Amino acid sequence: MMPSQPEVNIGMVGHVDHGKSTLTQALSGVWTNRHSEETKRGISIKLGYADVAFYKCPKCSEAGCYTSGPICLRCGGKCDLLRVISFVDAPGHEALMAVMLSGAALMDGALLLIAADETCPQPQTKEHLMALDIIGVKKIIIVQNKIDLVSEQQAVENYNQIKDFVRGTVAENAPIIPLSAHHKVNLDALIKTIEEVIPTPKRDESSSPLMYCSRSFDVNKPGTPISNLVGGVIGGSLVKGRLKVGDEIEISPGIKIEEKGRVRWESLLTKIVSLYGGKPLEAARPSGLLAVGTELDPSLTKGDGLVGSALGRPGTLPHPKEELSLRINLLEKVVGAIREREVEPIKVKESLMLTVGTATSIGLVNWVKKDKIVAKLRMPLYTSERQRVAISRIVDGRWHLIGYGIVE
Repeated sequence: MMPSQPEVNIGMVGHVDHGKSTLTQALSGVWTNRHSEETKRGISIKLGYADVAFYKCPKCSEAGCYTSGPICLRCGGKCDLLRVISFVDAPGHEALMAVMLSGAALMDGALLLIAADETCPQPQTKEHLMALDIIGVKKIIIVQNKIDLVSEQQAVENYNQIKDFVRGTVAENAPIIPLSAHHKVNLDALIKTIEEVIPTPKRDESSSPLMYCSRSFDVNKPGTPISNLVGGVIGGSLVKGRLKVGDEIEISPGIKIEEKGRVRWESLLTKIVSLYGGKPLEAARPSGLLAVGTELDPSLTKGDGLVGSALGRPGTLPHPKEELSLRINLLEKVVGAIREREVEPIKVKESLMLTVGTATSIGLVNWVKKDKIVAKLRMPLYTSERQRVAISRIVDGRWHLIGYGIVE
């Protein structure tokens, strides 16, 4: 239970097994790998979430005592609340790039984790940093994790590798914080840096509400009596406007319906029965991560069934596009693959993975001319003029980032 609604979303990104989930747990006390397959394989597969409150001790201010608990670990005194934040723990495996990209759309800033006991950069270290740049996440802190596993000389060598790697990128001037997430060493320095580098952005609370859905759940346990069943839950981030318990809402594009060989998408109308953002809420403002309880049949929200949809008041959501016209900007090299290679031009009839907001759709390219393409979408997407769309293609059997497009 948090003292207030979270104010900001901060991503945990980086190569697989560099300590993202461990650092999230060290700061928040929450282990985000809850899915059965995640437990079995020991890696993050879905987006993980955790809320945490940051505090500062007024008596130890000269020493810079920052903590994620209300009691100072140095003097035992009561700390002052700074703010509550939400962590978005993104998977680092190369096969899960689509999940990482959808999570990046929610991030106001990010921690890029780089393990000190491996050569920098690793493949997904490159790809995740490129993804942050493409999505537009500029507030970045580099976490040099696992310093407990290396000598001082090795830590310095790794630090120099990091500096060489980020030169000329969006993270060129990002602070680098060495720490051990496993032993909770130097977390106070990281919290202090987060407070200095990743501010709470200004939010639009006066417009009609718009929420991006990044997760959806059936929270009923097997064997629950019918009389005790609760409706489906939608998780995500409220981009603008306000929501309150009792509001009528629309979820679009909603569910896929196949009839007589044809496919159509049907939006869903329902009512908000509960709100949770760090704690139970009667009304929610745009800020950190939010869980919206609804009257929907939980079979519709089960297993992230509504991920990529948008939520708002009935009749206020823009019409989703079934075709995208993009002015493209391709990278010189494919990043994150087994071996780097030049990015080949996009071809007609090629299938691409297009990510905008928290939604991802396969697009079949049906027109190409110089730096422009038109793609027919398998799932309709919400876009606005001049919005960036991440473009990925299959390389070595995996989806890898090859550039971005600007919606026209």
